[in-house]
Amino acid sequence: MPVRHPDPSELEPIERASADELQALQLERLQTTLARAYAHVPHYREAFDARGVHPGDCRALADLARFPLTTKADLRANYPFGMFAVPRQQVVRIHASSGTTGKPTVVGYTQRDIEIWAGLVARSIRAAGGRAGDIVHVAYGYGLFTGGLGAHYGAERLGCTVVPMSGGQTEKQVQLIVDFRPDIIMVTPSYMQVIIEQFSRMGLDPREMSVQVGIFGAEPWTAAMRDGIEDSAALDAVDIYGLSEVMGPGVASECIETKDGSVVWEDHFYPEIIDPDTGTVLSDGSAGELVLTTLTREAQPLIRYRTRDLTRLLPPTARSMRRMGRIVGRTDDMLIIRGVNVYPTQVEEIVLRHDGLAGQYQLVVTRPGALDELAVRCELLPGRADLAPDRVAAEVRERIKELIGVSASVEVGAPGTIERTSAGKARRVIDRRGA
Repeated sequence: MPVRHPDPSELEPIERASADELQALQLERLQTTLARAYAHVPHYREAFDARGVHPGDCRALADLARFPLTTKADLRANYPFGMFAVPRQQVVRIHASSGTTGKPTVVGYTQRDIEIWAGLVARSIRAAGGRAGDIVHVAYGYGLFTGGLGAHYGAERLGCTVVPMSGGQTEKQVQLIVDFRPDIIMVTPSYMQVIIEQFSRMGLDPREMSVQVGIFGAEPWTAAMRDGIEDSAALDAVDIYGLSEVMGPGVASECIETKDGSVVWEDHFYPEIIDPDTGTVLSDGSAGELVLTTLTREAQPLIRYRTRDLTRLLPPTARSMRRMGRIVGRTDDMLIIRGVNVYPTQVEEIVLRHDGLAGQYQLVVTRPGALDELAVRCELLPGRADLAPDRVAAEVRERIKELIGVSASVEVGAPGTIERTSAGKARRVIDRRGA
């Protein structure tokens, strides 16, 4: 597959800036953000005062560690508009989480916020190899979820032709890809797997599709899933990172020429890695929880927001800014099975590395007695009826025990037996311990 390397002349000056230039800009913007939050958001005034810190105490980037962390619970406690730093009349758009586990988290944007967001997504698409004039098929969901509109505005800002398909209607997705011949698709990696399967069900070869680049995000995915998608669809798969509370997609994005981790756009977001148990800031390269501070948000500045994503900060390569290591899980999706920490992505890696299994899987957790039980459901690839399901199950069970250290039952079904996502993020974990 041809690799679409961006020309250095296309990069913004900040993408090639020296460390000193970048850090000077970050400190200036950080000081402004802290002052804005303290002056206009009651939550931050109270939190700073309780911690005994004032915006004027931030004289160096390292001083940020003295300020309090922000959590999703803080956003919910100030529902709906209590975290806004501008009058509601200046907010031109509102997004929100689904609220399936409580009140939704609300995010507001001024017109300038929307323009910056579009610019960062455009930068991300360009880093992935996108160019003005490309056709971009957007299969992220539209609506309160930030994915669809975030991708849409960014692609238009870059000068692309946007197909605003949204999620679902998989057969129609395939038909439009065949008819419109897009160059780029933006979608969750799990739904891309579903689209690839639909190509095959319709008698089409997914490797013949026009798409050259897939920009995948909104859920953790493994190197094995990247390899599987690239092999099945003959495209370059790159990662885009974001979360609604901070902005949406485009907080960080991978560069197609290296594909070695998403570059954090540090001119707009200041990243830290903390120990998730103690809150202590860790050095670059250490594994821990990602914390982000917005540097340019007007409507809703966030100070040291706990993302719950587990990763590392890595040195710059293709750009002047640091990279995120692949997200290995979330502090809130970790399963503790008989004293062993288990992340769904660990199981995904094992399933995808087996040459007889499809990429679909589910973890089912139950507690029939005093101890938790883990069951792993997966399915054979089409055309692998030659494999004995019991034998494959035993192989997967042994790998889980060897690599993760937990005993699990494994069920291998026929192709198509695992529930598919019709749009958005896959349902990988079914927790029945409270049933």
